[in-house]
Amino acid sequence: MDELGTLRKLDPRKLWPSEPADFTPWLAEHIEVMGAILGMELELVEVESSVGGFSADILARDLGRDQSVVIENQLEPTDHSHLGQLITYAAGLEAGTVVWVSRAFREEHRQALDWLNRGHGTSTNFFGVVVEVLQIDDSRPAPSFRVVAAPNDWSRQSRARQSSSQPSPKGLAYKQWFQALLDELREKHKFTNARVGQPQSWYAFTSGFKGMLYGICFAAKGRVRAELYIDTGDGDRNQEVFQLLRSHNDELQTDFEETLEWEELEGKRACRVAVYRSGTILDSEVDLAKHRAWTISRILKVKKVFGPHIKQLSSLS
Repeated sequence: MDELGTLRKLDPRKLWPSEPADFTPWLAEHIEVMGAILGMELELVEVESSVGGFSADILARDLGRDQSVVIENQLEPTDHSHLGQLITYAAGLEAGTVVWVSRAFREEHRQALDWLNRGHGTSTNFFGVVVEVLQIDDSRPAPSFRVVAAPNDWSRQSRARQSSSQPSPKGLAYKQWFQALLDELREKHKFTNARVGQPQSWYAFTSGFKGMLYGICFAAKGRVRAELYIDTGDGDRNQEVFQLLRSHNDELQTDFEETLEWEELEGKRACRVAVYRSGTILDSEVDLAKHRAWTISRILKVKKVFGPHIKQLSSLS
């Protein structure tokens, strides 16, 4: 056993001397790390997001649910003041998920998160995540994150919404269809961190660049869509990006090997580039399986073909 190394835990401040100056910026830049831990597609919205006289460390977006995610960090053991701030941020930012990151959780604070997750009039999900720094012998130190508090059944499905009604049969069909799609995209193709299908007709995925999303949708007029969705938050910028991409239409069409539809979405701020096939969620199981295989292949192709162009445009902004 002499060939085995010795695992050590280091003080997180060895990697990040300051929480606001070092750890929070690092986590914001590596938001996909937190997404993988939570099983979500996260997109960074803002660092130090104002809530009255306070500011949340990180505000992100859960793209699959289209909900806000608040992340509050500590490089010290948890304390009462941060617990109060979490609740303030959840209310002020109407967060769907709140994440408390700390080097150590006091038992009373872990129990408080469990109590909040039992409902009591709120549909917000609360997570406690321990951050550690590990080292084997003289190797480079590595960050490690461990969930210590979460909604009870988060490992496979989201906590039931605080609502008197259950999803409609159609909503349940969407949830089941997208669950199978997410599982294949995550496990086979490493395309997403998302783990939970929702009772909705669409799902969005991060491209790694703010405002540029990959999406799959059961659209109007009996069609299924795979798309690049452009919404930077600024209509003029959306149009600029859209037209710059469109100027490469011939190259993109050749690489994609299918007809791309360029949609400016009149009356909306966003734009998209999409491919379609006929289909609805009410189709037979055989056809739904075909729709799923088609959307998976097309969304992978959207990423492969458009990804380099998105990266180039982002470097120019």
